[in-house]
Amino acid sequence: MADSFGAQHFAVTGWSEGGPWALAAAAYLDPARLANVTNIAGASYGTFGANWAVTYQSSVDALGGRLALHFHPGFRLMYELLGLSATRFETSYLQALKQSIGVSDQEVLSDEKVCQSFLDASRECFRQGAEGLVADATMLYEAWPFDMIRVTRPVHFWQGSDDKLVPEPINKTVADKTPGAIWHSISGGGHFIALSNANEILAQVASDLANV
Repeated sequence: MADSFGAQHFAVTGWSEGGPWALAAAAYLDPARLANVTNIAGASYGTFGANWAVTYQSSVDALGGRLALHFHPGFRLMYELLGLSATRFETSYLQALKQSIGVSDQEVLSDEKVCQSFLDASRECFRQGAEGLVADATMLYEAWPFDMIRVTRPVHFWQGSDDKLVPEPINKTVADKTPGAIWHSISGGGHFIALSNANEILAQVASDLANV
């Protein structure tokens, strides 16, 4: 993709289920070209073996992990029901989400424009069905084929201390075992720090790109 844009240097940022893809970029891509890697509250569930993080996960993610690894039809059904809720029953979908997040995340979603953008994005995720999300999420829970313990290049980990969806101990453990990790803790922040702290996070990305 970078080549197609004529970009010699670039950054990769991933949030939530996108976080592990940024970590994969850190493991596989040429560090001379990859100027910044940012993982925001990443779903780092397969870093040290299949669903190693189950002890720290929310009850929903723990159930998802069991289904993904041991009963895939049930895992697919779980995502199909989530897609049905996101595309047909927005009110109940949003209510369920708000019940599962902390105060800081509820404040982020209290902005009507942000909330509507989130609902639009949720619908778009399922526009062609649930199969793509099922495939991606399955890989998150399975043992990853790369070893973060061997990643020595700088990798920025951003994490809210009050994240109810991906609790802090998951990414703190990964960061502690990653030689190149740079840890950024947002006190009282939740899972939506990608929005509430976007300026701070992207300023770091821009700084690293500018210093290439």
